[in-house]
Amino acid sequence: MTDYGEEQRNELEALESIYPDSFTVLSENPPSFTITVTSEAGENDETVQTTLKFTYSEKYPDEAPLYEIFSQENLEDNDVSDILKLLALQAEENLGMVMIFTLVTAVQEKLNEIVDQIKTRREEEKKQKEKEAEEAEKQLFHGTPVTIENFLSWKAKFDAELLEIKKKRMKEEEQAGKNKLSGKQLFETDHNLDTSDIQFLEDAGNNVEVDESLFQEMDDLDLEDDGDGPDYTPADPESDLTD
Repeated sequence: MTDYGEEQRNELEALESIYPDSFTVLSENPPSFTITVTSEAGENDETVQTTLKFTYSEKYPDEAPLYEIFSQENLEDNDVSDILKLLALQAEENLGMVMIFTLVTAVQEKLNEIVDQIKTRREEEKKQKEKEAEEAEKQLFHGTPVTIENFLSWKAKFDAELLEIKKKRMKEEEQAGKNKLSGKQLFETDHNLDTSDIQFLEDAGNNVEVDESLFQEMDDLDLEDDGDGPDYTPADPESDLTD
């Protein structure tokens, strides 16, 4: 007859010596304890971690122990789900043998895989960003290839903008025409316009002043010709003959 209690006590002692820094007893009846499992350091010294809680069933190891994720760090929900599936598979395969060390070892390997996956995922994200940046640079130099679809879309937008500009210009011209006054309206609204030309000439210095002193000396001038007598008549050719 199997002594389940003896097997359980022996395993507990072995686990405490194997995991001295991460093994913690929660209760003795039923025996319950936790073991913290940490992955190897990945890129930038990043790690993932989980604390597993085990509780012995009455007939363990012929029955699987109860297990759960007690706590975790840096694990996604799908990672936690994968770990629980792994524990179930390992527990079924190891029925009849003490198995806690085997279960913890399997989880340890899984955590290391997760760290590697994180590294791979980051490298892929980095490559994807580099590819997107390269494509954006190509688009910057080569532009977008012209297709019938994007040309028609551009033309429709261009025609709409052009029509809007024409409407705005026509509206401005129409408004300007309404505000323009005729010559008659200008004179009726501003009576200063009828004297504006005279005022302009006066302001420009075109008002002529006559210096009368220039004509006073003309009386002293002898305008008579000495060769002609008082009876000289230019129209009479015989006037010289009579003298």
